[in-house]
Amino acid sequence: MTYRLIQLAPGAFDLLLHDTVIASVVRNGSRQPYAWTAELLEDLPRSKRPSPFREIEHDFSSLEEVCAWLGHPRVKTNNRHGAAQSSTRGL
Repeated sequence: MTYRLIQLAPGAFDLLLHDTVIASVVRNGSRQPYAWTAELLEDLPRSKRPSPFREIEHDFSSLEEVCAWLGHPRVKTNNRHGAAQSSTRGL
């Protein structure tokens, strides 16, 4: 599967599969250690969920853990000056 993460705001990403937004990845809580959740936007039957989604929602202890679970997708982040950059490191 070819996934991409696009940052919308600090702690919030759209998850794209083949250029279609299929899920969100969000940071939960306001204090560290943060928890992260990947959640499909549609409540698809288990047989139609894209791999590796077995459930509608999955929880993780870090964004790095989410990325590893998704097979290390390309990540487009926003820097402080409003310009976007692509990265797969330093999350």
